[in-house]
Amino acid sequence: MLTEILAQVSSEALQGDTLEAVLKRIVNCLIARLPVTIASIILLNERHTHFIQEVWSGELDLELPADLPWPVELGAAGRCVRSGLAQLITDVENDPDYVPGNSRVRSEYLVPISHSGRLHGVLNLESTESRFFTREVRAAFDAIAVQIAGAIHLACVVRELELANRKLRLLSMSDGLTGIANRRCFDERLSEEWASHSRSRRPLALLLVDVDCFKLLNDSHGHLHGDECLRDLAAICIEAIGEEEALVARYGGEEFAVLLSDCDLRKARRIGERLRQCIDEMELPHPTSPVTDHVTVSIGISAVIPRTSHASESLIDTADRALYRAKDRGRNCLVASTVSVLRKNSD
Repeated sequence: MLTEILAQVSSEALQGDTLEAVLKRIVNCLIARLPVTIASIILLNERHTHFIQEVWSGELDLELPADLPWPVELGAAGRCVRSGLAQLITDVENDPDYVPGNSRVRSEYLVPISHSGRLHGVLNLESTESRFFTREVRAAFDAIAVQIAGAIHLACVVRELELANRKLRLLSMSDGLTGIANRRCFDERLSEEWASHSRSRRPLALLLVDVDCFKLLNDSHGHLHGDECLRDLAAICIEAIGEEEALVARYGGEEFAVLLSDCDLRKARRIGERLRQCIDEMELPHPTSPVTDHVTVSIGISAVIPRTSHASESLIDTADRALYRAKDRGRNCLVASTVSVLRKNSD
């Protein structure tokens, strides 16, 4: 029977979407198959100073003395961690560290859960029979603890990989110079927002913000100064947008894109003018600009209520055309235009 239980525990360790779900299946299996009143897995923090999580199954009829987290100086489980050795308690009433959870319990067995020298926690089993934990039974539970350690280790590896992948994705979606979203992030968000606003029939707006005469700034003050200017402008854009539901991205070179959710052309124009004024009032030096002695921007604005049959590129195309008209009007201004919708390519 113990061999069958080991096989079932191995199977349970491969099930469940989360570590807690896996551990819950294991303790449920132990309770269902063996005459143990309580089965629990108690996990440690990284420094092995406190128990931080417990997954249990069975019958609790007494209130435990403290909620998690609790220090390893307390209880038989703490003694197991401090010694690094399994603990067999054949008479719980006379054990100074035993923490009662069921009045009928007579014996307890606790096993360290460790993998490759790393201690993860304790497997705790309690029985109403004082002689239940024989040598053979303890050997089986020792083996189960090894399987649990493997399941925890695998879950940790998966979690670390997920975190690493998440960080890589964030890096791939961020502009290395300014720290805001990059073109790839903008393209993905535009696709998502276009689909969402098509369903809800809400307006979507775009600001294309281009630094006036940026090449002259680079040529006269160097690329490092130009880079610092772009970082300042990115921060100003985010501050000027404020609490609006928006994405601020570096669209390319000295051009920024601001995608505004649930925003019509009138509101987008108001936000664009606020942004232009904020940049103008910052008076970032640009002595070689033919516009004025500080950095200015030209802004093209477009807005539309998207449709699934229309292409999201029409929002960009209209804002881009409006931006060129702003440049033609002498720069340091904005032009807003309703979208001329492009239909999706049937291919």
